[in-house]
Amino acid sequence: MRRGNFRDDTVDYAAVGASHAPDLMQYPPERSIPAEESWRIGSGAERFQTAGEALLSWTAQRAAGLTIDDVRPASGAGYAGVSFDAEGNPIAPSKREVEPRYDSEGTPLVGPGMTLRVRGRLAGMRADAELRVISVTEEARRIGFVLGTVGGSVVSGEESFDVDWREDNDEVWFTVRAFDTPNSLLYRTLPPLVKRRRKELFARYLRAISPLYATPV
Repeated sequence: MRRGNFRDDTVDYAAVGASHAPDLMQYPPERSIPAEESWRIGSGAERFQTAGEALLSWTAQRAAGLTIDDVRPASGAGYAGVSFDAEGNPIAPSKREVEPRYDSEGTPLVGPGMTLRVRGRLAGMRADAELRVISVTEEARRIGFVLGTVGGSVVSGEESFDVDWREDNDEVWFTVRAFDTPNSLLYRTLPPLVKRRRKELFARYLRAISPLYATPV
């Protein structure tokens, strides 16, 4: 079965949370194109913490050449984003106090429920969009978040970003999963452009988070 019809009215797609579904690549949301990549980026607690901090300070997006602006906190006190079970199914939104945090430039760190705009181009392809942070994970061995499109993008859908520190071998892995549904006529007519856009995004995210691909300053 494909993902269900749960919908958060702040986003422009129905399958909220499906980027964390174990069977995303086999059964993506209807009419969407799924993608998944996972890379080993080191080992140990320090590597995990450094990668997690980079992730929550928008490093992947900025290093991908995207400009982040108009960052707005969640509407309503204590909104903590949608929660999901182990199968990626949405649970009732959680409620707790969420203290805003900021990077050295004064931009809010990734926080549940916030909205933002990204602008930029990827190999000549437009990457402008309004996005919402669907959920944030900060656990002892996993740090990550989920972004969903609100509007203004050539595709609609979701991305999940996770840094995992594995107990069995001490390795740190960076995983990005996504599904994109073409919005613009060009992308609906030429689906390979969606895959090309996604491949370019994944490559840039990896260069941003992994020291193995970092560009010397």
